[in-house]
Amino acid sequence: MRVLLVNPNTTVAMTESIATCARRYARADTEIAALNPTKGPVSIEGYFDEAIATEAVLELLIRHRGCFDAYIIGCFGDPGLFAAREIMTAPVIGMAEAAMLTACTLGYRFAILDVMKRTWPQMEDLLMRYGLQRRCVSVRAVEMPVLETESKSERVRARLIAAGRKALEEDRAEVLLLGCAGMSGLDKDMEKVLGVPVLDGVVCAVKMAEGLVDYQAFTSKINAFKPPELKEFRNCSDAIATIGKGRRHARIESKEED
Repeated sequence: MRVLLVNPNTTVAMTESIATCARRYARADTEIAALNPTKGPVSIEGYFDEAIATEAVLELLIRHRGCFDAYIIGCFGDPGLFAAREIMTAPVIGMAEAAMLTACTLGYRFAILDVMKRTWPQMEDLLMRYGLQRRCVSVRAVEMPVLETESKSERVRARLIAAGRKALEEDRAEVLLLGCAGMSGLDKDMEKVLGVPVLDGVVCAVKMAEGLVDYQAFTSKINAFKPPELKEFRNCSDAIATIGKGRRHARIESKEED
């Protein structure tokens, strides 16, 4: 099977880093392609960054419709996830949703290790959207920029372990979620120190994608994720403009038809 992993920010080094983690856990017969937009923020650390990045993510996905069996959005804010499901029939998976759902199978309560306190409202929004507020005991920030966490330095590791330990001891968390794609690759090292499951959302998304494709699952088009209504999209990119012209959506095939 072929899976497209999209890093919503424009930092190529991060795209390569999360792709490496994804490929490490993917099956031998799973091909992971990784891309990022060429326009937009170098990192996503707030509502404005996310809004700017979302359109670029959707454009990239539209240009690659029908080329992959599943698609992954590799940012813990899941920017554009529901919109992407409107324009795709093949499974589209957000790393945050995948991590949260996986956590619910491994423990009763989980905590999210986030980059900054300013993004806590976004985490709360996601938890409400996915109906998982009661399963999340806390969001703890390491107060480091996204691009610094991507360095995987000893400072990053130490702060994540300290935040994770507080979540376990003070909040009674049972599973820890790495709340940024830049933290990919630190999960197993942290598990050895803390003794509980530590989840990398990118890896969770890859394993979920493989299962959904094997099951020949596809995105429902009845209500929430129906194709967008036909209308003119003025002064938009060619990719966005094609959505307004209509498109046939496959119901059974996991690959989409143009």
